[in-house]
Formats: sequence, structure tokens, C-alpha cells
Amino acid sequence: MNAVGLIVEYNPFHNGHAFHLNASKEASGAEVVIAVMSGNFLQRGEPALVSKWYRTKMALLNGVDLVFELPYMFAVQKAEIFAGGAISILNAAGCDSVCFGSESGELSSFTETIDFMIEQKQQLEENIHHFITTGVSYPKAVSLAYHQLTDSNSYLDLAKPNNILGIEYIKAIRNQQSSLKPLTVPRKNADYHDEHFASETIASATSIRKAIFSKAGDQNSINQYVPAPTSQLLLEYLKKYQVFHQWENYWGYLQFRLLTSSPDELRDIYEMEEGLEHRLLAAALISGSFHEFMEKIKTKRYTWTRLQRICVHILTNTKKGQMAGPSDQATYLRLLGMTNKGKEYLNKRKKDFSLPLVSKLSAYKEKEIQLDLKAARVYSLGIANHAANELMNQEFTQQPIWIKKG
Repeated sequence: MNAVGLIVEYNPFHNGHAFHLNASKEASGAEVVIAVMSGNFLQRGEPALVSKWYRTKMALLNGVDLVFELPYMFAVQKAEIFAGGAISILNAAGCDSVCFGSESGELSSFTETIDFMIEQKQQLEENIHHFITTGVSYPKAVSLAYHQLTDSNSYLDLAKPNNILGIEYIKAIRNQQSSLKPLTVPRKNADYHDEHFASETIASATSIRKAIFSKAGDQNSINQYVPAPTSQLLLEYLKKYQVFHQWENYWGYLQFRLLTSSPDELRDIYEMEEGLEHRLLAAALISGSFHEFMEKIKTKRYTWTRLQRICVHILTNTKKGQMAGPSDQATYLRLLGMTNKGKEYLNKRKKDFSLPLVSKLSAYKEKEIQLDLKAARVYSLGIANHAANELMNQEFTQQPIWIKKG
């Protein structure tokens, strides 16, 4: 059974994701769609709107056949490590291809850009160092350094987030000597960071979440931008847990962690640079919300995304040395859900998987999965009622979701 892999967060699954899924099947000719999906905390350092179990249901009801979790040690990371972990999972699960959305939409522009960056490696590194000394963030320095070396239209715009991820996916395929065939389809209508609805049917996840959290908005305001199963599951989640997750739900816990930690303890947190801990401690003393806290600590050097990731690591007490590095690959396949077609694929192919298949957390004792368990427990604290314990325990008790269709 030919399988195409998708690297996703589905926060939440919307019409743009449906377009990408269908375009990926068409481009690859695949019979089976396998998604590797971030868990409860995401690449930009944010809690997911709803739990990974509900986002798994969204994926399966909208056309995905198998969902594997991207472990915390890869999911809450910069693009290079995020991509490396995801590619290693799709490779281990026997995918024939991986298809990603991009602002470019042309695979040749990715390969030409990577080749150019290899050829110009020394000069590129010198330019990056120069721009970092001016006080800009590392991603901004890379973009500036790269564009200083070329004005060719055949190369990528590295200011675009999905182009950046696409570069890292292809680099990971090369570095891991994977047989995965890379494919890309253009993003449709909405830009990744759009905060407002840009068309009648396609909107970014950012704009959808903004509408959900708007006091003036209601559930019906997003219905034209998401498939029916997504809308129904969002309503079900809100009824059951009485909350959609956002950083403000966790501000009290983060503030507590900051105010009860010493500078030395904070310095040991993953991604923390020396000196930043004092800035965070000072801001925690005078901030009344997470947004106010972030406004006080952000600088040109530290992007909002990087600071959010550090905050997630403080919240989960994740130390340096516990997270994946640039050359690390996943060590297990955590199965979150499947359709009938996905189950058929597992029955035929799982004996050939190059990593152990984990279908129940309590059956897998290796230390690498403990970060996922801790992240799930912390995520459940965003629910301020008795249902929090149910979600916390679900990490141990939940069998892979089986949607008997497809």
C-alpha cells in the first residue's frame, strides 16, 4: 500500500488542511495518508486549542488514515529539529513520500536553494554572524544573510515560515539518507500568520483561533472555514471541558514556576541563555497576564516564538540535555489513531517498521516517552474543573482511536 506522509499540527483542522490533504493524495498517488502530528504543545511554543486526542479525531474524520505523535522533544523545537524528528517517524512508518504545503509550491526552488546554501556555506555563516551582532534574531539573521547573497527569483523567500520548514524537511531527508520522495503543494489563499479571514472558505489557523477566542465571536463565525467534523468536535470539546486552551490558562502556573525558581535553576532550562533568566524573573513580578509578560520580555534578539518555547520548557521543567538535538531521530512510533484503511496498513506493514510501535503508554517504559507524559499532565492543568483529571489520566488509559471508515 503506497503511503504519503504529512507533517501537521491541525490546530484546528480547517479547509486549507483539507485542500493540502487531497492535493497530497493526488500528487503522490497514495492509497494511505499518514500524519505525524505534534502533541499537546506546538512548534511555536503554544498549547494546542484542544487535546491531541480530539485533533486526532479531526484528522481521521477528514481523510487521514493513521496518526502518529511527534514527541515533545521534537515538537516544541526550532524548525531543523522539528523537521528531523517528523521525517524520521514517517520514514520508520514506511511512507513512500512526504508532501508539505509551502508559499513557493515548486520543489525545484527548494533543491536549488539548498544547493546554493551548501555552495555558499562559509560566506553565509559569516553573514549570519554579522547580522546577529546587530541584535536581530537568528531566523531573521539567516533570512537577511541569505538574501544578501542572491537576488535570483529561482531561490526561496526564507522569510516565509512554510518555506523554512520545507527546506528543513528536504535537508532531513538528505541527512537521514531516507528514500522518502519530497513533494510540495502551494498554500491556498491564506498566509500562515494571517489574523483575519482572507477568503470565503479558506482561512489560516491563526485567524480561526483568533475568532474562537474573540468575545464578540461565536462558533458559527468559523463554520465556513472548517469541515463539519471539526466544528462538531470543537463544540463537543467545549461542552465537555468548558475551555479551549491558550497561554492565559497557564499563566498562573508559569508565574509560580518562575517565582519559586532561582536564577541558577532557570539557567538549566532548555533553550535558556545566560542572562535571560533575570529578565524573565523581573517581568514575572509585575505582569498580570501572559500577554503582558511576553510584551515585557520580547526583544529584537528573542522572537516571540522562541520565548514561548522557553516558557513551555519552564512550565514542564524540561532541562538542557533532555531534548533532541539536530542529528537525533525518533526512537518510537506513538500511535494515536487509525481508520479501517490505516489498520489494514498496520497489519500489512508494521513488521517492517524500523521503530517500536507504541499503542498504549503503560506498555512502553523507555525514558524518552516520559517527556510526553509530563507534557500531557501539564496540558491538563489548563482545565479548571474536575475534567482535568480525566484528561490527565487519558494519557495512560486511552487506546488508539479507531474510526471505522476508510
